[in-house]
Amino acid sequence: MSNLELEPQETRCGADDGDVAGVELIVPRDVPLGGLRAMPVRRTLPSKERSLIGAWCFLDHYGPDDVSLTGGMRVPPHPHTGLQTVSWLFTGEIEHRDSAGHQALVRPGELNLMTAGSGINHSEYSTPGTTVLHGAQLWTALPDAFRHADPGFERYVPQPVALAGVSGEPVGEARVFLGSLLGDVSPVQTYSPLLGAELTLGPHAAVVLEVDATFEHGILADNGDAAIEGTEVPQSVLAYLAPGRSALRLANDGDAQLRLLLLGGRPFEEEITMWWNFVGRDHDEIVGYRAAWQREIGAEAASGEEESMAHDGARFGPVVELTHGEAALPAPALPHVRLRPRGGSRERNHG
Repeated sequence: MSNLELEPQETRCGADDGDVAGVELIVPRDVPLGGLRAMPVRRTLPSKERSLIGAWCFLDHYGPDDVSLTGGMRVPPHPHTGLQTVSWLFTGEIEHRDSAGHQALVRPGELNLMTAGSGINHSEYSTPGTTVLHGAQLWTALPDAFRHADPGFERYVPQPVALAGVSGEPVGEARVFLGSLLGDVSPVQTYSPLLGAELTLGPHAAVVLEVDATFEHGILADNGDAAIEGTEVPQSVLAYLAPGRSALRLANDGDAQLRLLLLGGRPFEEEITMWWNFVGRDHDEIVGYRAAWQREIGAEAASGEEESMAHDGARFGPVVELTHGEAALPAPALPHVRLRPRGGSRERNHG
């Protein structure tokens, strides 16, 4: 996929909820993921148009990739703060290891959720038996009251729930991995109101989903084009819908089964500062996180960072065992300007 520079489109659609905002399309940009053998991913969050959807602050969509050509996922130990990572696969298998002692295999249809809290480091590698890799990597920002919590890890396998079409006929399935939808509730702990689900729609099928009207929603078209509230959403594009809808109209006009990712959440009221793998609240906090990670992996600090390094302790825990022979990823250089907070009510009010 080539880099796309199209501006987001907006379309106003009729709705039972009254005059609500239209559907905003966020076109992905291509980003290399990992170290020397970087795997290409399509990133829609954060974007210049939108930093968050609820607490969802990051969305990478990748594959289907032939691992023999791309090398698959090879992400050596790297740090995180202030967020939860959500790993969701369609095809393939990934090995996860983290500094809190968790080791897991990420498989299709199985949620793996890591809470970074005050600090964690982990590695992600596609397994030797994986030939095709296809999935999504997502993050959610932790509210201030919980962002310094202890790191943790949860795994959950949601069962499929039938999707009924407009005439009541079965037209597909949903797997609800976070929050609640269609009467199904995920037991996984989140720290703000959230929704995460995989939906499949049969050929030429349509469905109306009842949703929380206080949520904003994002819908990613994975393997084909979708119609969301009457707006065409091309493959790999993220559709954004503002709060105010109690129902979402989704349709598959194609001849093959369509897969969608549905994300939602109550608007995140706090501003966040997000850089590399860190979520914080201001520039100085990010500087401290970077300095701590550089010290813990034995890398050289930047000028002026020694003071914060001396006071940060072992924030990220022991560096994950290097089972694949690749050193931990050093942090890139910070920009020469101060990082600006994003999100919160100010961004929603002013764009």
